[in-house]
Amino acid sequence: MIPEAPIALALSALLLTALPLAAQQPADLLRPEDTEVWESIPPVVDPGPFAGSLAAPSDAVVLFGGSDLDEWMNVADGAPAGWHVHNGIVTVEKEAGDIMTRRRFRNYQLHIEWRIPEDVEGEGQGRGNSGLYMAFLANGRGGYELQIVDSYENATYVNGMAGSVYKQSPPLVNAARPPGAWQSYDVIWTAPTFTADGVLARPARVTAFFNGVLVQDGFELKGETVYRGLPEYHAYDDAAIMLQAHGDPSPPISFRNIWVRDLP
Repeated sequence: MIPEAPIALALSALLLTALPLAAQQPADLLRPEDTEVWESIPPVVDPGPFAGSLAAPSDAVVLFGGSDLDEWMNVADGAPAGWHVHNGIVTVEKEAGDIMTRRRFRNYQLHIEWRIPEDVEGEGQGRGNSGLYMAFLANGRGGYELQIVDSYENATYVNGMAGSVYKQSPPLVNAARPPGAWQSYDVIWTAPTFTADGVLARPARVTAFFNGVLVQDGFELKGETVYRGLPEYHAYDDAAIMLQAHGDPSPPISFRNIWVRDLP
């Protein structure tokens, strides 16, 4: 890992103070805002113009190459993914709901490109919201989310902006491009490990680049990412990757060029 910058140290200190305060309350009494962090806003970094799609390596599984969603299915019922494929991209159909991969993964490298519509409306979490669930646990618990939302001149809590591990780790910097421009995530995901009786042996870890800029540097997750309450771990084996059809009122976002490589 690279040495932590002053902003990263400040953000970590804020999280260490905010989460224990929330932990003093029973989990079922916590409000969503009790785990929001609003201070020490990550500095803005201009990632430059989009340099073009990154071609999938020869050993990658292409999850979306522009023509179909055969690798995906609806989360709710396992039916074929109901999002709209057109002109080499796929656009979220909010009424169809979330979609997840048919395959399961453990440790991997992932590339994904996404675009907030240029005519996006709303503010905060209601503006171009989606999510990349790096390991989705299809059992009502959710999983581990890298947040997708418009963070270009759009204020929200810093542990819920683009590039954050949702409600756990703000991005080191804000490398968002404006709505209408293509954005990219490149993720190295290391799954948590558990003992034979389901006790956590090693936490999950993620390194992520947002538009080519490092935003998560080997962050060790505190558990599954949750909207309300505090994170905790539950044992699982391999898991799907999920894309969220968030219910905010803004126009739906689009994705393209999604591929994944299994890692040891």
